[in-house]
Amino acid sequence: MSTPRMVKCVKLGRELPGLPRPPYPGELGKRIYENVSQQAWNMWMDQALLIINHYGLSMVDPRATELMMQQAELFFFGEGEAKPEGWAPEGAAEG
Repeated sequence: MSTPRMVKCVKLGRELPGLPRPPYPGELGKRIYENVSQQAWNMWMDQALLIINHYGLSMVDPRATELMMQQAELFFFGEGEAKPEGWAPEGAAEG
């Protein structure tokens, strides 16, 4: 069994096992591969699902894909875990 590739995770601020391969093509995928841990990527998967469900996105729509790339950029290298506009946890009182 091989030792996992370690990265200094930009999201979690410590040395952790990295992803096995770039998650997306292009520059963003390369930056994530080089700077994001598997643990932080798993956090993004939860966030991505929340965004997809909140906005009812179809990932076959190029605009939805572009929005998700922008959100991934913010999540890892920008503001962080900003919840979608109008989002509230299930069961939270509105108003």
